[in-house]
Amino acid sequence: MTDTPTGVRHWLLRDLPYAAMLALAVGGLVLTSFRGATTYFYWMALAPAYGLIAVISGWRHADGGAARMQLVVTQSLHWLAFVGAMWLMFLPQVRGIDSDNATSLTLLILLALGTFVAGVHARVWRICAVGVFLGAAVPAVAWVQESAMLLLVAALLVVAVGLAFWWMWRREGGRT
Repeated sequence: MTDTPTGVRHWLLRDLPYAAMLALAVGGLVLTSFRGATTYFYWMALAPAYGLIAVISGWRHADGGAARMQLVVTQSLHWLAFVGAMWLMFLPQVRGIDSDNATSLTLLILLALGTFVAGVHARVWRICAVGVFLGAAVPAVAWVQESAMLLLVAALLVVAVGLAFWWMWRREGGRT
């Protein structure tokens, strides 16, 4: 029984940062649906947080001080470039021609690419896997955004049919 807390603790220390990366990306997608400064600051803070996770995760793979310094510099420049690209997405000129849905998908694509490449540079396959997962999520997110009305109508239809059957069942049961 003492192995379970150790196993959970080991998982938390090993995999929680990568699960947090996924959760933060999903949070950004939800938040992008709303306009305002909060969305901008969220995405601008997300990239450095990902960079910090990449540096911490890659630290043990770096051999010596020079390699660790190279890791920090590489990740810093890498994520600074992606923050710049995200900043461009929030310029009024760009926001004026892009819908919020297109902006959220573009930011997810940028984050997926940045995460995968950061994992390659840090030599951490789990970060690469997060990037692949985020990239694979783009078509699914696009489909959900495109089909939101269809999904809502289908859900309402299922509820309506269920209520109708329930009402008929109750009515029939009341006669006997």
